[in-house]
Amino acid sequence: MNRPFSVLFLCTGNSARSIMAEAIMNRVGAGKFKGFSAGSMPKGLVHPLTINLLKKLNYETSVLRSKSWEEFAAAGAPVMDFVFTVCDNAANEVCPIWPGQPMSAHWGVPDPAEAQGDDAQKALAFADTYRMLNNRISIFTSLPLDSLDSLTLQKRLDDIGRTKTDVTPERA
Repeated sequence: MNRPFSVLFLCTGNSARSIMAEAIMNRVGAGKFKGFSAGSMPKGLVHPLTINLLKKLNYETSVLRSKSWEEFAAAGAPVMDFVFTVCDNAANEVCPIWPGQPMSAHWGVPDPAEAQGDDAQKALAFADTYRMLNNRISIFTSLPLDSLDSLTLQKRLDDIGRTKTDVTPERA
């Protein structure tokens, strides 16, 4: 393939998890992967704690925006090679038909926007979600995609969604 693999991360609101995943993919997969994100019912804005965390980690955030998955099912949209749901709601919804029949998997992670507590506890929830997504995307981008048949690749994608790298010592 002479272009980067296109990867779409889906969530319901497209304000935190899928936005983080898009940013991580564009950093970790630079050159080999191009990340995108969208939501089934986008909130229309990126959660401020998502922006704060990504800025602290030296990500460019000016290009990040909350958008509908309809943009990626429309004519002229980038053809996706992979589509990953990162929230349970989006995984259970009827998705649009994606041009090119991309491989897909569910990589559900907790919604940090639903975190309760003080500002520090909420920031920790966003950092935890970032860490989980970063782990999964790092594993994914290191797969030898050219040498895996489609069944093996699908199993690997599903396994990444169940990876135990998400467990922190205090939650084990």
